[in-house]
Amino acid sequence: MLLTVMGVFTLMACQEKEKTAYVDNKVLVQDFEVMKSTEERFNKKSEAMRKRLDSVARAFQEEVQTYQKEMSTLSLTKRQKREEALMQKQQILQRQQQAESNTLREESDQAIDSIITQVKDFVADYGKNNGYTYIFGSNETANIMYAKEGKDITKTVLEALNKKYGSAVKDTTDKK
Repeated sequence: MLLTVMGVFTLMACQEKEKTAYVDNKVLVQDFEVMKSTEERFNKKSEAMRKRLDSVARAFQEEVQTYQKEMSTLSLTKRQKREEALMQKQQILQRQQQAESNTLREESDQAIDSIITQVKDFVADYGKNNGYTYIFGSNETANIMYAKEGKDITKTVLEALNKKYGSAVKDTTDKK
């Protein structure tokens, strides 16, 4: 009997109380200062690209309008050559626009993937350093249907994340 009681106490002593919590992934990523500055940077790049492409499109449109005014005075052969040249130019402009858009999208996707990895790594380190057994991630699909009050550590983790990486964002924006 004594052995059984000692065995139960030994098992109970070996079991650690698991510390669990969760973070709202969407809030953590959206409110991360590095993500905000990255979004701002890509919005500016996108706007600059749009303005540049709009300018090129306007110039092409003017060229088409000039042709339309002159076309009645041109011979059939010259009209055909000019129309062919305009179509080729339009195709080149469309390919250029598509290529630039794709490049910007790929660059943006890579930056966002890098930030998400940075957040995941930070949460993992935060969990290890603060004695958590599990830190779950919740999102708009509601992976966490219920959690005891006090288990949401999103705000705390976000503050620590921004404290660690936010100053780097401010340093780079101050230098611009």
